Amino acid sequence: MASRALAVWQNRKVVGLLVRRDLKVKYQKSILGYAWSMLEPLAMAAIYFFVFGLMFDTNRGVPGGDDAPGGYMLFLISGLLPWLWFSVSLGEAPKALISHAKLITTMKVPREIFPVAVVTGKFVDYLFTWPVLLLFVFALGGRTSVEGLLVWLPLAIIVQFTFSLGITLLLASVNVLMRDIERIVRILNRVLFYASAIIIPSSLVLDSDTFPEWFKTLYELNPLLGIFKMHHAVWFPADAPNGFILAATVGGAVLTMIIGYATFRRLETSVLKEL
Repeated sequence: MASRALAVWQNRKVVGLLVRRDLKVKYQKSILGYAWSMLEPLAMAAIYFFVFGLMFDTNRGVPGGDDAPGGYMLFLISGLLPWLWFSVSLGEAPKALISHAKLITTMKVPREIFPVAVVTGKFVDYLFTWPVLLLFVFALGGRTSVEGLLVWLPLAIIVQFTFSLGITLLLASVNVLMRDIERIVRILNRVLFYASAIIIPSSLVLDSDTFPEWFKTLYELNPLLGIFKMHHAVWFPADAPNGFILAATVGGAVLTMIIGYATFRRLETSVLKEL
């Protein structure tokens, strides 16, 4: 695994070329271009704020209570932006190898660079949305801390990248042999959105008497829950994951990466024959 990782690093320029190509294709012939990176999350935030913030009064569950700087709107936008990174990566994961079939069969490069390029490209898209987040932080009076910027933000990004890459390696290889994966991913994407405390604070589940303890434990074992709690903790320190959730998140991300990579390598010969 170490030798393959080194090979991917040695071919990092190829990854960069793939990322730049995808970004150019995404924005070419588009009147608004880069502005779409900001308009899409803004539109989503407006819809979810109207439904959950105004109609269902989700603001009552924001970490830190009613006095938390930024309120529900900042909580919402700080979760939606990294979610878009994960969601789009998950949506494109099954096609990571299929869409590059000609390159894979003609170029002598590690095949891992194509899943890596997918996750990296969506991470760059996520960075493009930071002006939106900072705009809301300033407008809503949000605040952060040294711990939030130097601990929770880098950790959230590293763990999310690891988790996303593991899933992409797994789905990219399996989908070449089983094309049903793309349909399953569309359903999974929606389920994970509502199961990861992005628009609904986790306290509304964990502190509720409605749900049994086994369900709460299962909820805490979702690696995405801890990832988005870390993203939220940058602006809402009260939402920092506890030891159990943090361990489940980091452990789940590492385990997903191991399983994804092992599956990718095991199926590599069959995938090449199919492509």
